[in-house]
Formats: sequence, C-alpha cells, structure tokens
Amino acid sequence: MMLVMAAVMEGPLADLSSWQPTDCSIAKAIELVGTRSAVLILREAYYGTTRFDGFAQRVGITDAAAATQLRKLTEAGLLTKQPYQEQGKRTRNEYILTPMGRDLLPVVLALMQWGDAYLQPGPPPLLLVEQSTGSPVRVQVRSDSGHEVPLEQLAIRVNDDYLNARHARKSKG
Repeated sequence: MMLVMAAVMEGPLADLSSWQPTDCSIAKAIELVGTRSAVLILREAYYGTTRFDGFAQRVGITDAAAATQLRKLTEAGLLTKQPYQEQGKRTRNEYILTPMGRDLLPVVLALMQWGDAYLQPGPPPLLLVEQSTGSPVRVQVRSDSGHEVPLEQLAIRVNDDYLNARHARKSKG
C-alpha cells in the first residue's frame, strides 16, 4: 500500500468532496501566466530584456505572439511600458518589471529549480547564486519563523478575512 503524503486540510476543507476551490488563486495565476511564452517573457525580463525585438527573438516566438503576451502582461500589471527613442528613430516602448512582476520571481525560479532537478540530463545550465557571496540560492517553502515546511506539515485553512470580504461584497450587491 502506498502512503499518500499531502497537505493537511483543516476544518471544512478536510472533506474534499464537500467544497469546490472557487476563486482559486492558482487558477487565476495560471490564467494570466500559464503559457510557455508568458513565463519565458518574464524570464527574459528578469534577465534584463526590455525591448520588444529582444523578447520575440530570445523567447523564439513570432512578433504577433510577443505583442499578445506583452500586452496581456502589461494590462495585468506585471510589466509597464516606458517610452524610449534612439537617435534619428521614432519613439518606442520598452517593457519594465513592476513590483507585481518582480514578486513573481520566486515562482519562475522554482520552475527553473524543478526543471534543473528533474528534466536536465546532467548538471543545470545556469546556477543561481547570491551576487555578493556566490552562495547558492534556492526557492523553498518556509514559515515566517524561518522553518522549512514540507508538504505533510503544510496546513490549509479557510481564510476568515476572505469570507468576511466576500460576505460584504454580496451584501452590497
């Protein structure tokens, strides 16, 4: 018999058949950045790419696909457009990470870390290190007190603040 290791679902969440994951934050995030081109455009923004042509070329997508993804990421608030003009040329926009886009960095690095561990046939092509010390950098699940939290120790519970806000919205509408 195989032991199933899972998060600890607390309170009304313990019976998975009695509730649906409505308003799921994971689903909302995947809706926004769940395509290969969106994640790779973010990767390039973290690497310092800012210009349209750079995104299209480095991600290996068509101009139309780059335009679609850049527009979607900009409208969602992960990138912002900033005008620039090269001498003798028309004004264009470059794409700069917003705080919202920068906050997605651990997600992209976690995908990289997972891919390095499970999908690369040998050593990973890139290393993540702290610039000032050269110390390796890893994405981990930790509590506010600093403890690493394995899946079996992760508790998931209903957020009362969410329920109160949802109730308040329904009362107004």
